[in-house]
Amino acid sequence: MNDRPLTLMAVHAHPDDEATGTGGVLARYAAEGMRTVLVTCTDGGCGDGPGGVKPGDPGHDPAAVALMRRQELEASCAVLKVSHLEMLDYGDSGMMGWPTNDAAGSFWQTPVEEGAARLAELLRRYQPDVVVTYDENGFYGHPDHIQANRITMAALAMTATTPKVYWTTAPRSMMQRFGEVMREFGGEVPEPDPAQAAALAEIGLPDEEITTWVDTSEFGDQKFDALAAHASQGENIFFLRMGQEKFTELMGVETFVRVQDATGAAVPENDLFAGLR
Repeated sequence: MNDRPLTLMAVHAHPDDEATGTGGVLARYAAEGMRTVLVTCTDGGCGDGPGGVKPGDPGHDPAAVALMRRQELEASCAVLKVSHLEMLDYGDSGMMGWPTNDAAGSFWQTPVEEGAARLAELLRRYQPDVVVTYDENGFYGHPDHIQANRITMAALAMTATTPKVYWTTAPRSMMQRFGEVMREFGGEVPEPDPAQAAALAEIGLPDEEITTWVDTSEFGDQKFDALAAHASQGENIFFLRMGQEKFTELMGVETFVRVQDATGAAVPENDLFAGLR
């Protein structure tokens, strides 16, 4: 008999990413007795520093920011009841086009094979039944998100393992609603130029292409509190402005596209572990 618990592994780029797209499933499946493993690929050093100081500005110390964000990540994991936190500690590459993209040791500059080999070790150790990461565009084109997808898919190929594999996504209907809520809560929504508008239109998927809709509304408080644990990045986390009730209303269903499956579970599905229990 194999007494290994059913296991979910989420592979994310930065501290705080775990809460935004997968905080609900991490909390829900932990509550259901699953083992939850979070792999965070970068140190988050390109985040805001104390007082909101921005990367590249005087007084921004990436090493100090990384230490602060690790502590926040550990607090978030405690809120979500994450069983195991694994940090690869690559340098945060910053947004696409930033000079930090080219920095030695940045995740974006790391050969995919190197990162994949390290992740493959974790796949062999934890033998996850479900693996979640970003899509090939990193959801919105962030270099570290793209790299997380690349090393995850390469690591899976290296290990020849067959977990259910999902990419995070958002229904286009929700993206429209998100824009409305941003305006409702006073968020600045500048008119994008045509190139930006075209890129924004590609974020997420048409509702009918989403394979997996997981109701996590019961865990909205934990998801909100996990995001709030990343207090140093509060200026960048718009969701915190709307309060827990509105947050849960908007973010109480997490959506995915299933890209690997050996269970034959029918789609659309409402459970990442469909076909496994």
